Amino acid sequence: MGDKGWVLVQDPEEKNMDDRSSRPLKVTFKEPAKHWTDALPIGNGRLGAMVWGGVSSEIIQLNEDTLWTGTPGNYTNPKAQEALKEVRKLVDHGDYAEATKAAAKLTGNPAEVYQLLGDINLEFDDSHLAYAEETYHRELDLNNATVRVKYSIDDVEFTREHFAAYPCQAIVTKIYGSKSGSLSFTVSMSSKLQYESYIHGQNQIIIEGTCPGKRIPPEGNSNENPEGIKFSGVLELQISGSRGQILILDDNKLRVEGSDWTVLVLVASSSFDGPYTKPSDSKRDPTSECLSSLDKIRKLSYSDLFAHHVEDYQNLFSRVSLQLSKSSKSLSESGNLEAKNFVPPMGNLYYEGGEDDSVSTAERVQSFQINEDPTLVELLFQYGRYLLISCSRPGTQVANLQGIWNKDVEPAWDGAPHMNINLEMNYWPALPCNLSECQEPLFDYISSLSINGSKTAEVNYEASGWVVHHKSDIWAKSSADQGDVVWALWPMGGAWLCMHLWEHYNYTIDKDFLKNKAYPLLEGCVRYLLDWLIEGPGGYLETNPSTSPEHNFITPDGKLACVSYSSTMDMAIINEVFSALVSAAEILSKNEDDLIEKVKRAQPRLYPIKISRDGSIMEWAEEFEDPEVHHRHLSHLFGLFPGHTITLEKTPDLCKAAEFSLYKRGEEGPGWSTSWKIALWARLHNSEHAYGMIKRLINLVDPEQKRDFKGGLYSNLFAAHPPFQIDANFGFVAAIAEMLLQSTTTDVYLLPALPTTKWANGFVKGLKARGGITVNITWKEGDLQEVSLWSTDHSSVRTLHYRGTTATATVQFGKICTFNRDLECFHTCSL
Repeated sequence: MGDKGWVLVQDPEEKNMDDRSSRPLKVTFKEPAKHWTDALPIGNGRLGAMVWGGVSSEIIQLNEDTLWTGTPGNYTNPKAQEALKEVRKLVDHGDYAEATKAAAKLTGNPAEVYQLLGDINLEFDDSHLAYAEETYHRELDLNNATVRVKYSIDDVEFTREHFAAYPCQAIVTKIYGSKSGSLSFTVSMSSKLQYESYIHGQNQIIIEGTCPGKRIPPEGNSNENPEGIKFSGVLELQISGSRGQILILDDNKLRVEGSDWTVLVLVASSSFDGPYTKPSDSKRDPTSECLSSLDKIRKLSYSDLFAHHVEDYQNLFSRVSLQLSKSSKSLSESGNLEAKNFVPPMGNLYYEGGEDDSVSTAERVQSFQINEDPTLVELLFQYGRYLLISCSRPGTQVANLQGIWNKDVEPAWDGAPHMNINLEMNYWPALPCNLSECQEPLFDYISSLSINGSKTAEVNYEASGWVVHHKSDIWAKSSADQGDVVWALWPMGGAWLCMHLWEHYNYTIDKDFLKNKAYPLLEGCVRYLLDWLIEGPGGYLETNPSTSPEHNFITPDGKLACVSYSSTMDMAIINEVFSALVSAAEILSKNEDDLIEKVKRAQPRLYPIKISRDGSIMEWAEEFEDPEVHHRHLSHLFGLFPGHTITLEKTPDLCKAAEFSLYKRGEEGPGWSTSWKIALWARLHNSEHAYGMIKRLINLVDPEQKRDFKGGLYSNLFAAHPPFQIDANFGFVAAIAEMLLQSTTTDVYLLPALPTTKWANGFVKGLKARGGITVNITWKEGDLQEVSLWSTDHSSVRTLHYRGTTATATVQFGKICTFNRDLECFHTCSL
């Protein structure tokens, strides 16, 4: 790396860190993408694209969130009732290996598969093969959700700008050169699915296709394959009025010749009409919808489209800012620094110049183990918030295993929502990081799951209410998936999802949401749980069969099994759901209902969390031998995070056992497991280990090497399992928030897991605490400087906690109350 790209700037100690809030938040590259994980993602919640930034040829890979294989399914199995009796009997007799075999009868058909839309293909003339490589720059600017590509050929600089706009529901690209009439290229569209493309009018390309009606289409007889979801995309070109022309080639390509600039607008739609409507019965016409959408936005200029996009996006993104620096003392002690071929080790040196930087993000990730640059942590934190805004907006589908970005017809793990950690982790940052609207697709999805889940509960288990298992799809599949019992049989997915409903109320204090949306779903879930629980030895209520997600154990007679009773995770989730319903009922004056009385009688009889002989949290009700001590899942620690039943104040013994459990599990694991561990250590107020897991995550992964369960980051900051799963990106955001701020409905904990030697100086603005409170925190040389709290709709009283000091704070509606390091209120002003 050369010298000229580095500008080393020392923050004067007297300079307020607010002055640095405008520094660039960019993911940068010095060359076109060689792999999919080098490409840069854009999205508006429904439409997504990956921009490769090729010079002579460019690929913009497209996704639309309703493109899935399959049709609505039947998620019931009348034979499951007899199988359930058999499994329960085997578990009661302690024959866990046979129970595991028998439990295969409780699994069902496989979930469907997330698909891709297709590609926009740009072909430039041969002169682009000889571009000046040193001029190439590609970036994703998080502040305005825009990808830019720049390079020069002779004396002409070419620029491309790409963004996915939510207001106009389109993906927009502008290409231009610095010299008039210098822009010429050919554009076409293609797909890996069954499709055709053709020219419409003089400046539009239409692509029309169909997703497979079955996840594995039958060979030969097409009559066996039901009609799948249809899709369309329309790409419209506009060029500079004074120069250039658009030519039609081969009836499916457009050629731009001698233009100053070109704007490409892509809209897409599908025939998907909800999880209960067969594609063959859908009345939607995707092509007509696309053309209608274009008619509505055609009158808008590129500047209008961009301005509306930025305003909409920044309304969400700008709510939270984070700045981190190392100690200024370490800088002053280090003396003068020269900008040579190294990455500066000082956290309060940062890179000015934005797009002129010669240091790529991948190089920053690669050097993090040495320099531990705090600004990279900031970038990864805000990148996760960017991704959530880009793949989950009101009216879209729920964020899946890859968000919305997928290049394969057979993506890893089907690209499907997995509910034994992954889907939930996708939405962990929404509430604390001030993006509550981004959760709306999750709540819509839970509603759909509850409808199918009520049929599954009744037919499969003779239970009331509704149930969902480990894996689902766009059709709201509620039954157990086809596959190994160790992961497929897990009827707690709906219960875990219900905690997001309750947390949404805790953060927003939206009583209408609680009454009309959350409570009915919680109520149905609890009815199922009460019917699922059965009385076991010692008078406890137990779950049988029960698994701890994806983890086997060794039976007393030395066999491998996964099915037993009352796993710790089962009991922890049920306990929290019961508590949520009782609390919600009190708020809504329903605490005299019969259901609430049943819950109050049942909750004390739930099998408790227990500590094993070695001092760790027991994962199963019995102290089985663990064949994989370093297993990636941390299911038995649910009560610590994201749950609330294991706390430092109320259950110190369980916290000590949880800490030992984390030591036992070790530090290795896929990206999402690493992010979960950061959050768990943060809940224990252990900054050293939380930060240690951050270092483990920020490791550059070679996309050509498939290292299952090793974690890390790709060059575009997508988190690796490997391969790519987006949950770790989201889990990381939530975990950083936990390190800086924790809350209950009565308490606020300030900087509970701040790594003071790594991030000695900093501030965070706009985080949310439970109770509808917004929080700003500033610290200096590892010590709290001031904290501001406010609420926009109600007043409340909170207990503030900071390093053993507590204080009562009255948070006044419409007022910002600011407290010093001693938690004394020294300033109040109106919002």
